[in-house]
Amino acid sequence: MKILISGASGLIGTHLIPTLKAKGHEVYRLVRKTPKSADEIQWDAEKGFSVDGQTKLENFDAVIHLAGDSIAAENWSAEKKKRIRESRSVGTRVLVDALKKTKVAPKIFISASAAGFYGDRKDEILTEESPKGKGFLPDVCDEWESEARRATDFGARVVLPRIGVVLSKDGGALAKMLTPFKLGVGGVVGSGKQFMPWIALDDLLRVFHFALENEEIKGAFNTVAPQAVTNEEFTKTLGKVLNRPTILPIPEFAIKLLFGEMGESLLLQGQKMVPKRLEEMGFEFQYPNLEDALKHALD
Repeated sequence: MKILISGASGLIGTHLIPTLKAKGHEVYRLVRKTPKSADEIQWDAEKGFSVDGQTKLENFDAVIHLAGDSIAAENWSAEKKKRIRESRSVGTRVLVDALKKTKVAPKIFISASAAGFYGDRKDEILTEESPKGKGFLPDVCDEWESEARRATDFGARVVLPRIGVVLSKDGGALAKMLTPFKLGVGGVVGSGKQFMPWIALDDLLRVFHFALENEEIKGAFNTVAPQAVTNEEFTKTLGKVLNRPTILPIPEFAIKLLFGEMGESLLLQGQKMVPKRLEEMGFEFQYPNLEDALKHALD
């Protein structure tokens, strides 16, 4: 296939592209700066594409849309929340509108979403049929997905992977945890009872291939491992894998004091998600067990 990827420089994109090329796919990247190679197409997530950029959008078989402002890079000021929301809703709208204008539009549009769609749901078992949660992140994810679904207007099969914590030492939540845990100062966050939906990076990449190659796959997919764990279980398992103690808890008030709304949403709230649709479609996880997944991620 001829595949276009946004957010190509992020954790998922940088690992996904080599696996796509290894299967013989032709991969192009959307970039914000002036293109440096023939496989780059410039765009602006707010303003759209130049005439030349619009022309280069022709004849793609699939688009994988991963772009979005980081939700964990800094505390959520009003301006930061605006960037998080608009980078997803407006950015997706701009891309879909540009693809609508092409003479030969892509048949597949895979647009990343997140576990945040469900909000804080305690120990409720969440499948793809579960309703949207309440709060900032659920609203952002809902708008994000709604804009992506508009790709059906030009006949695309739309896939919306709702991605949990991606286990990789190269970036994301796990990479940030490693230093304190290796120093022996990692511990349970808050009550530790909040669920942490997670997925091994290798399995996540395989989900993208699975979605590209199976025409019956469309709509939202909980893209998480089948083993649901609480923060306490995750903490103890990571400590075991690193052979480090995990005896220093981080109280809820400290999270709220240090990180505000961001900390409350990302660290104190949880979702007990299950990959119902993926398993029904026959997807097999290579790393369904957390300990094995962490050992692989840190190897």
